[in-house]
Amino acid sequence: MESSDQNQGMYENIPQPIRNDGAGGYDTGPRDIMRDFENPDLLVPPKTDAGLLPNMRFSFSDTSMTLNHGGWSREITVRELPIATTLAGVNMSLTAGGVRELHWHQQAEWSYMISGRARVTSIDSEGRNFIADVGPGDLWYFPPGLPHSIQGLEHCEFLLVFDDGHFSDLNTLSISDWFAHTPKDVLSANFGVPVSAFDHIPSGQVYIYQDKIPGPLESEQIQSPFGTTPQSFTYKLLAQEPIITSGGSVRIVDSSNFPISKNIAAALVEIKPGAMRELHWHQNNDEWQYYLSGQGRMTVFAGNGTARTFDYRAGDVGYVPFANGHYIQNTGNQTLWFLEMFKSDRFVDVSLNQWMALTPRDLVRDNLHVGPELLEALRKVESPVVKYPPFSYYPK
Repeated sequence: MESSDQNQGMYENIPQPIRNDGAGGYDTGPRDIMRDFENPDLLVPPKTDAGLLPNMRFSFSDTSMTLNHGGWSREITVRELPIATTLAGVNMSLTAGGVRELHWHQQAEWSYMISGRARVTSIDSEGRNFIADVGPGDLWYFPPGLPHSIQGLEHCEFLLVFDDGHFSDLNTLSISDWFAHTPKDVLSANFGVPVSAFDHIPSGQVYIYQDKIPGPLESEQIQSPFGTTPQSFTYKLLAQEPIITSGGSVRIVDSSNFPISKNIAAALVEIKPGAMRELHWHQNNDEWQYYLSGQGRMTVFAGNGTARTFDYRAGDVGYVPFANGHYIQNTGNQTLWFLEMFKSDRFVDVSLNQWMALTPRDLVRDNLHVGPELLEALRKVESPVVKYPPFSYYPK
């Protein structure tokens, strides 16, 4: 029989469900060790975690790919992340010339360009059209019901966010699908051309297809007799002057600076190594997150003595229910970038630090049993991302 010392030596390089206070014990398997390396705070939750909360993390790497000539897509909806009822996300890539066909949705579509360049087109109900090129860090927003298209000018990848957690991009209203399910004599009568004009239309939804790379934007412009849309459907988020803090930066975009975006508000957050998105909550809606780079951990506090911690990496989606307290720490040695999005026309949050600073000092002191060291450090001005060496979190 092997001794406990021998067991310890055998498993010392494998993560074990043992906290530094001695709680837990060895897990000898079967197990997915690589998963445990990626989720250290699920394997060994912080001592302050308590109770049960739904899963608030899902990776696009665990979703099914839809592959087409011209690109691919994958999605996270309530099917994959049941708690995420307010928003759904689609990660999509198009080749150079690849087209997300002419289509429209019952939901609003908000997008962040991750890499590459693309061309988007749309019209509004007044017949005013819109054609624009977008690149890394740019956004687009199409209100519910407005038709649009996306075409890669080069290999590109982007995140699409829709204001309904039950949304599926495969259930889109597509022009090819409608044509395929309309009698040809009706199409003939509608467009005033012979039935033979529709001899080669697709037999079903095309979704994504390969086409040639379009010419310069100027050569593709179509003049509408009603002009162009009065509000831009695109926004250059990285051109925005960020809010610089001790631990990183924040760029906020909502209907106040991107007027067309009535249903989705967002923030692009940068957290440097050793820093954290401060303790806070949002009083307007749930938060849907997409992690762009780096790695981090988030603890969500739901009240009634319940809290749970999750680990996130690039390509993961996180979720925080309405008004739940939370924070996000950078647990790596590279900058953590992520998007936080809300089904709302405005971005709003409440800072725990600022709330305490603007509350009578004696009340805070007696409520929490704290002294001047904390009370004098409180900030009356919100700082979304903080870093206070040597007290900041650094990974072991």
